[in-house]
Formats: sequence, structure tokens, C-alpha cells
Amino acid sequence: MRASHELNGTGKNGGRIFDILFDIPRHPLLQTITVAPSQEVGLSSTGVFPAERVERGDKSSDFSITLGRERADIDISGSEFNFVRSIRIFDVRNARQYEAGSEGDCERSAVVVLGTYGVQGDFSWQRSSIGTLPKDHVGLERWGDNCPSIRHRSVFVEWRDYGGKYGYEQVNY
Repeated sequence: MRASHELNGTGKNGGRIFDILFDIPRHPLLQTITVAPSQEVGLSSTGVFPAERVERGDKSSDFSITLGRERADIDISGSEFNFVRSIRIFDVRNARQYEAGSEGDCERSAVVVLGTYGVQGDFSWQRSSIGTLPKDHVGLERWGDNCPSIRHRSVFVEWRDYGGKYGYEQVNY
């Protein structure tokens, strides 16, 4: 859905959120905040700060930040973690079908990508097509039928839970 996280502190709210977190009252638990990506990690990460450093307002640069990874920290290759690998994300970025020209030619174009999780939880995108969309996806049922006018964008997520029960969610945008 092309949402983005503020990168490298370029947003207007990042510094304010950081300041607010240091103004919080004494709390015995660790404080977790979202931080901008470092130069070493290409994705947004989560910083974990010891509560006592947050309580005293220590904003020094020697903070020890625990960065999230692009994959699981534990071995999830066993069959008990198949529910992770069952998650599939279809991003229908732009599907259009319409009659064009004086001959009434049918113009069709679609950009569909499929996101999946690998054996150890590593996520990747690959090109896909309308023909691979699950039967529960709605909005493109008349695709290819006598060229009715269609314009569609959506994200469709499907999964199987630990017990194997199928579930899905679709967001049109």
C-alpha cells in the first residue's frame, strides 16, 4: 500500500517522539521504540533501551541499540512453523482493463507481486499475475470477459494458522 516509515530522521515527528520517550515516568520495564534505519541495516528496526538509562534521560550516543533482523533469531525450519511459511501477500498494484482506440481494442495491464516467507522467515517479493490470485480475492472477476472497464488495486493476505485453518484479509485502495 506504499506506506513508508520516516527514514534517517527526515520526518517532522521522529525527534519529538524520541524526546517524549525520554520524558516518561519511572518504569521498571525496558522501553522499546521504533528508530530510523542505521547505515548497517536497510530496514526499519526496533531499539531497546534499558529503563534506567531512559529514566535519567541519557541521550548519549553510546546507547546500545538492539536492531531487529530481516529473519528469525531462532530456527523455524521445522513443520511446527509452517504457519509462518503459509503467509502469502498479493499486492495488486494496478490492474486496468478498458476498451481503447477506434477499433475498440481491449487494453489490459496489471502489476501483481507476491510476497512469501522462506524457511527461516526471510521475506521476499516476486512478480506474479492475476491468474495466481486466490479464489477468495474479489474485484477482478470479470477480467478478460468482453473487456468491461476495470480498475483495481488491493492487498490480499492469506494464511493457514497453526491448526491448518485457512484465513485471509483483503484491503482495496
